[in-house]
Amino acid sequence: MDSEIVFDNSPGYRVYKNGRIERLIGETIVPPSLNPQNGVVSKDTLYSPGNNLSVRIYLPEKTSETGEKLPVLVYFHGGGFIIESAFSPTYHNFLTSAVAAADCLAISVDYRRAPEFPIPIPYEDSWNSLKWVFSHIDGSGPENWINKHADFGKVLLAGDSAGGNIAHHLAIRARKEKLESLISGIILIHPYFWGKTPIDEMETRDETKRKRIERSWGIASPNSENGADDPLINVVGSESSDLSGLGCGRVLVIVAGDDAFVRQGLVYAAKVEKSGWEGEVEVMEIKEEGHVHHLKNPFTDNARLVVEKLAEFVNK
Repeated sequence: MDSEIVFDNSPGYRVYKNGRIERLIGETIVPPSLNPQNGVVSKDTLYSPGNNLSVRIYLPEKTSETGEKLPVLVYFHGGGFIIESAFSPTYHNFLTSAVAAADCLAISVDYRRAPEFPIPIPYEDSWNSLKWVFSHIDGSGPENWINKHADFGKVLLAGDSAGGNIAHHLAIRARKEKLESLISGIILIHPYFWGKTPIDEMETRDETKRKRIERSWGIASPNSENGADDPLINVVGSESSDLSGLGCGRVLVIVAGDDAFVRQGLVYAAKVEKSGWEGEVEVMEIKEEGHVHHLKNPFTDNARLVVEKLAEFVNK
């Protein structure tokens, strides 16, 4: 029957035999607003009218009446390329907190999601959003907040989970396309990197977990010939990944000790340092926390540590 569930990835989503996907979280949308608790104002604007794709821009309200230039944080949401959006309460609340802490201009990117728009479409949308951001460098772009307040001497790409994966690949592409001078650094929070073979002796051998991650990648990237060894996800273990090609000067990797992806993040940071890349790598590990704990439980001390570290890195 078409109503038969062929992959139950609860609490995120379910996939049915007829190909239909039922997203269980991340579908609620909140409007842009002024957050009176932290004084951050936000607005939405199209970056790709042809595909009806928008970004949500966040700005400290105290800055909106001045011409002050602020660091720019371009943020890519997580969700395995399949769930969540830039406009969900989860990401709206996180970005307002991050902007308040970092006193920066943030641009939260919405991209088309798999499986309706399989990989590499989310990467292409994200790259187009970055080019749109850089179209404001001379102060005459389509969005006034960016024209007025963006300090293009300090642009950082960031994301959690799949968004961290995207931020890495955009930094690699930036060097290839001669845009690396425009990116100061990248912030990868619990990055979604994986491979069929455990990256080291400490990575989980739990076959149920490993197969679930591989199956999820297969749904996002059904045309991948190598499955979880596709270089887009097997960034750390793939011989074809040249981490020395990062087009930025600084990297921050934040990992959680109880996250299945923790070893991937730690080994990524170590390999970047040894790759010949000449930038600076920082690592922050929060023990006894799971994947995107700071989004699931945003009012904990450990969640605040993530926001504070992000803010410190932005303003370094």
